[in-house]
Amino acid sequence: MPPHARPYDDVLALIGWTPLIRLNRVTRGIRTPVYVKAEFFNPGGSIKDRIGMPIIEQAEREGRLKPGGTIVEGTSGNTGVGLAIAAALKGYRCIFTMPDKMSQEKVRLLKAFGAEVIVTPTAVPPDHPDNYVMMAKRIAKETPNAILADQFYNDANPQAHYETTGPEIWEQTEGRVTHFVYAAGTGGTITGVGRYLKEKNPQIQIVAGDPVGSILAEMWRTKGEGKPEGVPYKVEGIGQDKIPGTLDMGLIDDFMTVSDKESFAMARRLTREEGLFVGGSSGLVVHVALHVARRIDDPNAMVVVPLPDTGERYLSKVYNDEWMRENQLLEADRTTLAFVLQAKAGHAEKTPVIVSVQPGTTVRQALRLMSLHDVSQLPVMDGANCVGSVSDWSLSARSLDNTKVLDTTVSEVMDAPFPVVEVGQSVDSVAKLLSKSNPAVLVRDNGFVQGIVTRSDVLSYLMAR
Repeated sequence: MPPHARPYDDVLALIGWTPLIRLNRVTRGIRTPVYVKAEFFNPGGSIKDRIGMPIIEQAEREGRLKPGGTIVEGTSGNTGVGLAIAAALKGYRCIFTMPDKMSQEKVRLLKAFGAEVIVTPTAVPPDHPDNYVMMAKRIAKETPNAILADQFYNDANPQAHYETTGPEIWEQTEGRVTHFVYAAGTGGTITGVGRYLKEKNPQIQIVAGDPVGSILAEMWRTKGEGKPEGVPYKVEGIGQDKIPGTLDMGLIDDFMTVSDKESFAMARRLTREEGLFVGGSSGLVVHVALHVARRIDDPNAMVVVPLPDTGERYLSKVYNDEWMRENQLLEADRTTLAFVLQAKAGHAEKTPVIVSVQPGTTVRQALRLMSLHDVSQLPVMDGANCVGSVSDWSLSARSLDNTKVLDTTVSEVMDAPFPVVEVGQSVDSVAKLLSKSNPAVLVRDNGFVQGIVTRSDVLSYLMAR
């Protein structure tokens, strides 16, 4: 049956049965197939849509949530959206607390659903009154007819994934999944899915990723005996400064720590190379999944990793080059001179790759050559070597002062030779070489000069890019 062949009763019916998609470009050179489960296809754009209604319905069954009540939660944003969607259909009010490191897109999204949002400081201990979880607990206690969703300690969280996400993966892979990769925020997904898959096949490996700065990986390695201190990190929604009650560490077979820079770089690669527009946490878990797949090196294995949410929530951060550079998370631009030469050749018609003169050429001939090819400077070449340079401004000024200069050779009036740089050198580094006194560089490849790049060429290339 084609998807969506029949109408739905409400938007909640669209939650789940997200597609499983094979990665093809970021996995080049890796024999083990890697599949991603695109959770941004859920109506709220994230995997957290799966737990919103189960948490609310459990509170209703237990008599804790009554008509007209209020749902309070400390959230990184996505759980809030899942709760807000369900609350909108049920008629409940929502109040959410969020750490200030979360993107403005998430704050605005929650407000769009009618929720009240209170932003709290990130850099406080987990038991501090201003911590987003502690503040949510206080608000829930002080608000009449309110409940705390309590995703970090609510069994409905992992149970939702045990009943939906795990079975979906098992059925979509026809039981061939061998490795499940994810990261823990509340731990609900990796616990619920891990429990279901290991019941189906105890040989399935559950691998967790953790941001640098989170304590979870170190607590797993020391079996809970270590006392690591968490430090701030930029990836949102995963990692913790204490172990959540919904996380079963015993299900995890391996843990891998990943930096913010590696996470965001992979998120951007997934968008640009696979067409999957995702957030930083997706980048982190896929980075781990590729490491696992490379290590397994088995075409008969199958690695499955959910993509938690959409990149639309991180346009001001992960996909903002200025923010990335400010936080030292973006690699320096490695666009090389080869690209400039290619762009220049694409615009050239009859102009040679490089227009030059010999030391014995007259000033008159040099000026005519510059006029013919519409260039403002020429290298003076003696065989394969640049021995000097001339510019139309300098030659014209001298000739106007003394017309006899027109019949002298360029060797008598030439300026310093242009610098010679390699074709693989970055555009940014070459741009720093170019100035009024040094308007061009010669580009060499395999020992031979292949072209000339001027200040105008670099500027044109940068503007076009």
